[in-house]
Amino acid sequence: MDKLETKVINVLNRVRPYLQNDGGDCEFVEIKDNIVYVRMSGACVGCGSIDFTLRETIEALILEEVPTIIGVEMVD
Repeated sequence: MDKLETKVINVLNRVRPYLQNDGGDCEFVEIKDNIVYVRMSGACVGCGSIDFTLRETIEALILEEVPTIIGVEMVD
């Protein structure tokens, strides 16, 4: 695991307890072309707030703390 992945995973690990508290979760998949790919699971799947959670929470924190990242995308 490289330094960039470690930074991203550390940010995700800070968000995960909040997601898990509501029955959901997110998992790091990969970084490709400075875009982070995550897999949402549990109650997050099908939730009406999933886009807000992805953009305003997960992506916002990653972009703030890992400046080389340009976006976050969800995979199945």
